[in-house]
Amino acid sequence: MLLRLRLLVASLGGGALLLLLLCLGAQNLDKRASLNLGVGRTAELPTGFLVGIALVIGVISGGTATALLLPRGDQTPGNE
Repeated sequence: MLLRLRLLVASLGGGALLLLLLCLGAQNLDKRASLNLGVGRTAELPTGFLVGIALVIGVISGGTATALLLPRGDQTPGNE
């Protein structure tokens, strides 16, 4: 249980840190694009910011999935 909690906190903390650095670094980018979502368009955002957001979401979702799919410590292969 403790390992799951550590993985979850590390994933969320690392994602938050990446998001903070991404927001600080994307402030002065000139080239801006908007995404077509089918029902509307997003605000014009720097391309690097859009790619960075995808990376941050991947880090958070990957770490969360790992923490949730980790086998329990009290379950051994021979003990059912």
